Amino acid sequence: MSKDIKIKKGLTIRLKGEADKTLSNAPRSRTFVIRPSAFHLITPKMVVKEGAKIQAGDVLFYSKAKEEIKFVSPVSGTLTKIERGAKRVITEIVLEGDQQDTYKDFGIINPDSMKPEDVKKHLLASGCWPFIKQRPYDVLANPDVTPKAIFVSAYTTAPLAADYDFVLRGKEKQLQAAVTALRKLTEGAIHVCVGASGVSPFEGLENINLHKVKGPHPAGNVGVQIGKIDPVNKGETVWTVSPQDLVIIGELFITGKFKAERTIALAGSSVKTPKYYTTKIGSEVATFIYDSGLTEENVRVISGDVLSGKKISVKSHLGYYENTVTVIPEGDDYDFMGWTKPVFNKISTSRALTFSWMLPNKKFELDTNTNGEHRAFVVTGNYEEVFPMDIYPLQILKACMVEDLDAMEALGMYEVAPEDFALTEFICVSKQPHQEIIRKGLDLMYKEIG
Repeated sequence: MSKDIKIKKGLTIRLKGEADKTLSNAPRSRTFVIRPSAFHLITPKMVVKEGAKIQAGDVLFYSKAKEEIKFVSPVSGTLTKIERGAKRVITEIVLEGDQQDTYKDFGIINPDSMKPEDVKKHLLASGCWPFIKQRPYDVLANPDVTPKAIFVSAYTTAPLAADYDFVLRGKEKQLQAAVTALRKLTEGAIHVCVGASGVSPFEGLENINLHKVKGPHPAGNVGVQIGKIDPVNKGETVWTVSPQDLVIIGELFITGKFKAERTIALAGSSVKTPKYYTTKIGSEVATFIYDSGLTEENVRVISGDVLSGKKISVKSHLGYYENTVTVIPEGDDYDFMGWTKPVFNKISTSRALTFSWMLPNKKFELDTNTNGEHRAFVVTGNYEEVFPMDIYPLQILKACMVEDLDAMEALGMYEVAPEDFALTEFICVSKQPHQEIIRKGLDLMYKEIG
């Protein structure tokens, strides 16, 4: 049964540099990189060696703990280098792509005619399983567990994030094939959340429960939607899938190929012509950043949105799950007089010498300056103003810091992921790394409780 969601708590951060609704093909990347660190808590075991020729869809490595979870190449070409870090941990797998991709054939299959076990085996063998994550712990889904529901958030509220209504236009066939297959893997429903305004490609699809969401960020976070529709309790599991990953899964059933395409929103105030690009997972971000051009040299390139993304260099490669690349000014300068003077060009939830609350529709040009230094937690009550989940944010952060497993369980740790604390980190006067604290807490629970 569908349930519409209206979120009141939160904060919409309007920034300059939104991507225009125009789509271009990014220039073909010369190299592609897969980082095993993108798959949290996965220890990779390599299948191919340096110098090996591979097709798109060929297995590169598998999970040491669960050998059936395989990770495949997004392109055809040559595996040129396996980068290793401390203790010989694999940090990067570098592929030199062919000019034209050739694909491993997994066979065209109608998901309607498949049994649940056959669907699972097909997703595992083809390398599509890593697109499925689970709550609790925000890690790759355990194929041995049957989830009580599957959630898809097709509504973005993060600053400058890709608009799914635009990105998924014309992909209805692939989306339908994917949700038909995934519906067989859960005893519950596939819940898809879309914006209350606009026309979503998910409208009219079968085998889903469609929910319309309205409200400020983080209304688009799948964790917030899970909490409003079907919260995760101890001993329960739900799976989550990104809409663009659904398209790749759908292509697998329709064409029999692992087509690792991404439609990227290149956005930010430092980009000359922010717009959308079609590229491949792991491609060089320089291929589309330099195509659009930069307005200045001293910039911060972020793989993801400005709240939960990761800093990368212009010479780096696209993250495995990312569909947004944001470029904003580097905040390595300081304001004269700092917070002691009235501030008109920054966003704040406080009304003390700040005036962003008077201009709710103004778009700001912000840099990466944290406007303060790291200090002990200051109890302000501000976190609760932007945190719509039925959880005490400050208390759960402190429980994670002192590694109190009982308190973490009681306070609702099974429901959260690091991205759910991106806004509280943004407004934190103590400059505490909330997302890092939550990630460490989840890892501890996974290790101790499982």
